[in-house]
Amino acid sequence: MTINPDEVDISFSLGQLTLPLPFWGAAMDGVVDVDFAIAMGRLGGLAVLNLDGIQTRYEDPAPVIRRIAEAERGEVNQVLKDAYREPVQGRLIEQRIRQIKAAGVPCAVSTVPAHAEQRAELIEEAGADVLVVQGTVLTARHHSSAYHQLSFSELCRSLTIPVVVGNCVSYETALELMETGVAGILVGVGPGAACTTRGVLGVGVPQVTATVDVAAAREEHYARSGRRVAVITDGGMRIGADVCKAFASGADAVMIGSPLAASAESASGGFNWGMATPDPNLPRGTRIEVGVKAALAEILRGPARVDDGTQNFAGALRSALGVCGAPDLGEFQSVEMVVAPAIASEGKVLQRSQSVGMGK
Repeated sequence: MTINPDEVDISFSLGQLTLPLPFWGAAMDGVVDVDFAIAMGRLGGLAVLNLDGIQTRYEDPAPVIRRIAEAERGEVNQVLKDAYREPVQGRLIEQRIRQIKAAGVPCAVSTVPAHAEQRAELIEEAGADVLVVQGTVLTARHHSSAYHQLSFSELCRSLTIPVVVGNCVSYETALELMETGVAGILVGVGPGAACTTRGVLGVGVPQVTATVDVAAAREEHYARSGRRVAVITDGGMRIGADVCKAFASGADAVMIGSPLAASAESASGGFNWGMATPDPNLPRGTRIEVGVKAALAEILRGPARVDDGTQNFAGALRSALGVCGAPDLGEFQSVEMVVAPAIASEGKVLQRSQSVGMGK
């Protein structure tokens, strides 16, 4: 059976929040500022604002973003470190959240675990709809004799808004995190275009494998508790095919960075750098240039002006569901998958030789 793509349901729900599009904008300073968050919200998605980034350190962040984007390759790492030395201001956290909410769109914000408890009340009172607690790898149990361990159970109980945590790539870790009461889990360690974690630490799992494993933990947790936790594949997606494979692997939503940095509305106008890039001790990211390719609406909703899969992610996802006979994302998560390394190149000799379509 196949289904008319216009009649499939690709919406995503998290707590009381329902999004027409299951697409999240990654909490990267080269991508998301207040204006971008508003634009993405109006298109039906959700952009996550980085509370540890430039937007909450400077009253006027635009010149700082521009300085990072324009820095020479040999100096950009030092420019980044200098830019992120300015302290985060609680006043700006509240202000940025209220600016996004004033536009009538949902607001999601991201914080590192070390500041999650301290900021939680302010974040909720300011009106945020989702709190994301994000690190390179998060676990339900963390040992340190030097600082206080964040309790996700206590954090979730203290808030009425959903808490999403990440990142995670394994079944056991995901299941433990789900048992703390979190509403969603971000999946992925090191797949992003601007991330160097796999090169610096040697840590990571391919995204399809990681998503399948975390989705399996979701099903086990649901069977035990009757509570469904959202699986959000984070990073490593460049084109519509990548997005569709993430959902087929078990994702309920996807978080995208670099493809959105290529939108005209992005904070940097065509650049991206990872959240751990400015780390003063061990940077685990780099600044990349992606260029401005299209309007955000074209990337998310189309119509596509190009034939390489970099535009109209929603259209690609709808068509994939229709072709596979899945009326919604839940059914799409059950489609048969095969390992086929040659599927992207099979029969495409002329496209590759002419650098068109899938040969670019």
